[in-house]
Amino acid sequence: MSNNSRVKAVLFDLDGTLADTSPDMTDALNKLLTKHGKQTLDYEFVRKNTSRGSIAMIQLGFEQLLEEKHSYQLRDEFLQIYAENLCNRTQLFPGVSELLESLDDSDIPWGIVTNKPGNLAEPLVQKLGIAFNAVCMVSGDTLARRKPDPDQLHHAANMLGIKVQDTLYMGDDPRDVEAGKAAGMKTAVAAYGYIQDKHDPHTWDADVVFQEALNLKNWLFNDS
Repeated sequence: MSNNSRVKAVLFDLDGTLADTSPDMTDALNKLLTKHGKQTLDYEFVRKNTSRGSIAMIQLGFEQLLEEKHSYQLRDEFLQIYAENLCNRTQLFPGVSELLESLDDSDIPWGIVTNKPGNLAEPLVQKLGIAFNAVCMVSGDTLARRKPDPDQLHHAANMLGIKVQDTLYMGDDPRDVEAGKAAGMKTAVAAYGYIQDKHDPHTWDADVVFQEALNLKNWLFNDS
């Protein structure tokens, strides 16, 4: 898909798209594994699975099929550890600050739509220094349904005051593309994010795939 000046608003996923949260999430997971007498996991292995959600991350280290009740108990422990170490090593991906500044300078409203719970997402965005200019922040527990359901994106578009067809949603997981397309938005993949080895983002049917965050800036504002 070529440069499209009709994009009037941009919505972003958080983990793996705006922020490199994997170092702190991996540390939290390894603390949980150590607590339960399990072997810790390699960072690169965990990183590729960060966007799959907390239950999927926990299952990386507890190889046996966990009962649902036990999975949720471990998830609560994991999220508590993570909440206490939310932004030790997390930082914005290269180019994200410049990208967001370019949107602000061009009066293109932007916001965040994430499946991360609000009690984690909101303080993290504050710590990263990007909360002030985000027009909307829709977390995993803002509504009853979350991605890949389009409800969060429809809600965010309403908050931005921009038609869905004039809005771009960018994420690093197939569910992000699925949700964006279901919402009637243009979709972009952050290929620099947490992509599993077996996945090829070019097969996700997104409108555009970006290898770096700043590629979005170039795509939006350059005619070439």
